[in-house]
Amino acid sequence: MTLRRPARLPVRARAAVVAARVVSGAARRAGRHGSVIGGRVATMVDRRVLARLAAERTVVLVTGTNGKTTTTSMIARVLGGAGHEVATNHLGANMPDGITTALLDALASSAGTAGSGSVAVMEVDESYLGEVAAATDPRVIVLLNFSRDQLDRVGEVRTVARRVGDAVAAHPTARVVAFADDVLCAGAGFSAAAPLWVSSPSRWNGDAGVCPRCDGPVEHAGVRWACSACGLARPDGDWTLVEEGGTATVRGPDGTATTLDLQLPGHVNRLNATFALAVGAELGVEPAVAAGRLRDLAQVGGRYRTVTRPGGTTRLLLAKNPAGWAQVLDLLDEGPARPVVVAVNSREADGRDVSWLWDVEFERLARHPLVAAGERAADLSVRLAYAGVGHRLADDAVAATRDTVGDVDLVGNYTAFHDATRALT
Repeated sequence: MTLRRPARLPVRARAAVVAARVVSGAARRAGRHGSVIGGRVATMVDRRVLARLAAERTVVLVTGTNGKTTTTSMIARVLGGAGHEVATNHLGANMPDGITTALLDALASSAGTAGSGSVAVMEVDESYLGEVAAATDPRVIVLLNFSRDQLDRVGEVRTVARRVGDAVAAHPTARVVAFADDVLCAGAGFSAAAPLWVSSPSRWNGDAGVCPRCDGPVEHAGVRWACSACGLARPDGDWTLVEEGGTATVRGPDGTATTLDLQLPGHVNRLNATFALAVGAELGVEPAVAAGRLRDLAQVGGRYRTVTRPGGTTRLLLAKNPAGWAQVLDLLDEGPARPVVVAVNSREADGRDVSWLWDVEFERLARHPLVAAGERAADLSVRLAYAGVGHRLADDAVAATRDTVGDVDLVGNYTAFHDATRALT
């Protein structure tokens, strides 16, 4: 991996760093993790501080609706295994202030140079990719998937995907690694000069009925998709995930197959790992080496973590929209019919609108003993009743898991998941 050389920060940026450290330190002493406030204050002092902190770094930006945090963590692990310090927003604060804070934290652990460690792997909210890419001049942009999520905050998903495509087109020297099986993601990826395509049959195509190029109808035939109006079609994968007989392998552009042996469960994490291997290879890490660095990764920000409690265990899963739920349902189908507690909130970070519940195939949970919890438990209960799925209501999701003997899965949307993580770990 060829890395860029570090650069000293100018005076104004150093003042911004000092101000950010003072405010972040006060926030942490007050019991807050400070994942945003430092970057916000630094930007108030120097509006170009993000660009200055990213200068001379090899930057990888990861965006998409689902899987950003896990894939970012995987890529950081792949690139950091050779002794390189990797700056990353591991707490998931993925808007400009949070990304700035992550770079400030990396600066604090270095010798005070903007590019120390040389690598930055940052997840980016889809709506902010253009702004962050303009500031950081990324070497690699990763496009995971696009689906409906927080419509009251983010907007219609096709509009979001088009904005991402505009951001990609604005950075022709960046290598774009995109998901070929997601119609909207591929549409954005086609904006790149020479995209690398990752492929594996998609578990969700509920947002893939209209062509991102001409708005014509998209037809699906097996793993293939194509627009019947303009001919835009699924590209062949350069990096392909193959799952056969209980074994997962990744085939690279040269045909070499690399076996995945992950602790993180499910098809979705094997797909995330495929992206990590593709990015690693682009930056000089052999696929077999990259796969080895992912072997011991067992949880990311509490996702997939199993907590031991009196009487059993609780596994923590995140699902915040229909596409994410499709992945979780696949994961639940792989194992025994253990009890499931589903917790749904509708705070600002979740999106106030929970109508997406009606697009989740909750019928697949019929074999599981089920509990509906969270602030929108009543809405969830109505949806489950229409699905014909027996369940009971609980005021407290964590208490419901503690009242269950044996192993249980707790599936929460964004704030419900984080509430449960704090309570159980």
